[in-house]
Amino acid sequence: MASDLWTTGIPPAYVSVDFNLPPAFSDDAFGTYWRAMSDEWSKLGVAVVTGHTGRNEGSSENIIGGATLIGVGDEGRYITPGMAKPGDQVIVTKGCAIETAAIAALAWPERLKQHVDEEGFAALLALADKVSVVADCRAAMRAGVRERGVTAMHDATEGGVLGGLVELAKACGHDVRVERAKLPLGAPVAATCAMLGVDPYWTMSEGTLLVCAAAERVPLVVHELEADGIPCGVVGEVLAGRGKLWVAEPDGAVSTFDAPQPDPWWAAYDRAVREGWR
Repeated sequence: MASDLWTTGIPPAYVSVDFNLPPAFSDDAFGTYWRAMSDEWSKLGVAVVTGHTGRNEGSSENIIGGATLIGVGDEGRYITPGMAKPGDQVIVTKGCAIETAAIAALAWPERLKQHVDEEGFAALLALADKVSVVADCRAAMRAGVRERGVTAMHDATEGGVLGGLVELAKACGHDVRVERAKLPLGAPVAATCAMLGVDPYWTMSEGTLLVCAAAERVPLVVHELEADGIPCGVVGEVLAGRGKLWVAEPDGAVSTFDAPQPDPWWAAYDRAVREGWR
C-alpha cells in the first residue's frame, strides 16, 4: 500500500486498518503481529487513526482485512503515469523478477540451492527486504517532479517489468521503447526463474520501480538513487504514439506489445505446491 501511494509522489500520513481474525488466533499472536506492523507504520511516518479488530467464524485459515492509506500533499507535487511525455527517459531500479525470486528463496530453499551457489542464495534471500519501492520513490523525487524531474513512477508488480511498462504506455497514451539487454536481471534471479519455468520479464516484481524523467534530469535521478544504494539503469524512452510497448531485442528484432501478458507465476506456484517442493 505504501509503495502504491508513494508512486504518486505524495507520502502516506494516515491509515485505517481492519482485522477479521480466525477465532483461534490468540491475543498473544495478534499482539506480535500488531507490534511488527506498528513498527513498519512508524518507519513510514504513518499514524493509525482508526480501524476495527474482531474474530469471525468462517475466518479459519488466516487474517482477513483491509486498510485505507491516506496521503496529504501539495497539488503541484503529485504525479501519475499519465504524465509521462515523449522525450522522457525510462529508468528501472533493482532488477526484474525480484519479488518472484524472493518468494521462491523463502518457500523452496532446498530446491533452489540446487540451482544457485551459496552466495547467490544469500542474495536471493536479501531481496525479501527490497520488495518495496518506498525508498526508490523517496530518492528519485529528490531530483524534482514534473517538468523539474520525475514525470511518472510505477511499481512493477503482477505482470512484471514489461507488464508494468505496457501499463505505463497505456496510461500516458504514448509509446514506450526499451532495450531488453538493458533491463537489469541478476544471475541468481535468472536461475530462479529458469527453475520455475517463468519469463523473468513478465513475472511478479514488486519493489522494482519504473521511473520516467525529463531527459536533462535523468543523471540527477540516477545519482540520487545510487546515493541511497539503489541500483538502477536507463533502459529506454517515451515516444510519440498510441500506447504500445516496443522492445528492442538483442538480435536486432523488435517486439511490440499492446497489452500485458498473463503472469506465469501463479501456474508455477501451483505446480510447486502440487509437487511438494521444499
